[in-house]
Amino acid sequence: MEATGQMIKNFILNQTNVPLLSKALDVYSIRQKAISSNIANVSTPGYRRKEVAFEELLQTQMNKRLNGKTTDPRHTPLGRIRAREIQPVITEDRSGALPNGVNNVDIDKEIIEQVKNEIRFSYATRLAGRNLNALRASIKGRFDR
Repeated sequence: MEATGQMIKNFILNQTNVPLLSKALDVYSIRQKAISSNIANVSTPGYRRKEVAFEELLQTQMNKRLNGKTTDPRHTPLGRIRAREIQPVITEDRSGALPNGVNNVDIDKEIIEQVKNEIRFSYATRLAGRNLNALRASIKGRFDR
């Protein structure tokens, strides 16, 4: 039974989108904290807005991917993105202050970013749920037609 459990774990980690969706949910959570911090400090003199870079890093990794074919199941698959290797980067926006002279936080932009982030989080949650439900159905041998 232990070998079967390990096989399922390896399949989930290496052959599905679950790890990437999990990483995306982590990133959206981190981004939500940064946006919340920006909104909370909208009137704080000298505060610099925070940003979270991830999609750009993911795109760079995707562009570097190798395409290939493995001849043995023990080989490392080529062309797969290892989500755990891509880490989000939190940076401070060093652009100049807005005309209000207080800081560089634009409350309208932050609210828009917050809504976009909530939509992405919701969508990734649904996709992850669907992936896990499909895995559960395949393990149990049930398929909806």
